[in-house]
Amino acid sequence: MSLSRIGVLTGGGDAPGLNAVIRAVVKSACNHGLECVGLEDSFDGLIHPDQARVLEPRHVTGILRRGGTILGTTNRGDPFAHAATGQDYSARCLERFHELALDALVAVGGDGTLAIAHEFFKRGMPLVGVPKTIDNDLVGTNSTFGFDTAVSFATQAIDRLHSTAEAHRRVMVVEVMGRTTGWIALYAGVAGGGDVILIPEIPYDLERVADRIGERARLGARCSIVVVAEGASPKGGEASIVTPASEGRLARLGGLGARVAVQLEDLTGQEARSVRLGHLQRGGEPTSFDRVLATRFGGKAVELILNGEFGRMVANRPPDIVAVPLADVVGRTKQVPTDLDLVRTARALGISFGDEEPA
Repeated sequence: MSLSRIGVLTGGGDAPGLNAVIRAVVKSACNHGLECVGLEDSFDGLIHPDQARVLEPRHVTGILRRGGTILGTTNRGDPFAHAATGQDYSARCLERFHELALDALVAVGGDGTLAIAHEFFKRGMPLVGVPKTIDNDLVGTNSTFGFDTAVSFATQAIDRLHSTAEAHRRVMVVEVMGRTTGWIALYAGVAGGGDVILIPEIPYDLERVADRIGERARLGARCSIVVVAEGASPKGGEASIVTPASEGRLARLGGLGARVAVQLEDLTGQEARSVRLGHLQRGGEPTSFDRVLATRFGGKAVELILNGEFGRMVANRPPDIVAVPLADVVGRTKQVPTDLDLVRTARALGISFGDEEPA
């Protein structure tokens, strides 16, 4: 297969490191004599004729350290059932792919974007996927770019909360992202010296959490830090939903931190406050780890295209970046194993997950 022109798009929620991938794809492609076309706002770039532009190395100079994405993104742009109109634009995307004279596509995104990419691959579009999510919940890869940056920011926030919590003898509840998985909460909770970590994989009993906080107070602790993933839920209960699911949109989660703080204040008699980090975890400059990982992903994606290895996703399998079939990835979620070594270590340190047997 003769290659001369490839496309690249970024889909789903933004994550630090997206620009590093774009930069790597453009530079690698151009250094191999390929022209690169940037498609704006995810697959919308294959629907609307004015949302595609040629990218040269000069266009990606200086973007390695920048957060966000120069191509824009959307998590409501499924061409097979577009959220704005409810119509199926998949045929239009395939037609536009050929109109742009593209020989292959690099699709950068999370589970939703990669599922869409897989559907297009099954319909004959040559493409390669690049995994992106700050939640680190994609199977097949040890880690995704954006996760390290999100954890680093959450850890810094927890560090800052320790001092104010100690000054006022408060319980501080920190809510981080994590709809169905608790990777950010777990890593940031351990790194930030949290005392309680609540994650979706382990339903919690708030009385057990209150017992742990009370025990700390009796031992002389001036404060307690509780880190909760937004999608965590109590035993027999449900996640905290801000906006119910609707056609084309998942339920919007949030508010768990505030709810837990109120309940813990009642149960412990200690003053409690909550902080929701929200989209602050998605913003800002990527860490050096995420810059390097994203760059390796972008370079490997172009390598796969040059070798004609389509329908695959690049993946981090230390010490290498490898390729795994998209079919083995889509529709699956990498949850935190309840017997993960880091979970066991946290328990050994006395960190509560809210599921301990009553004393």
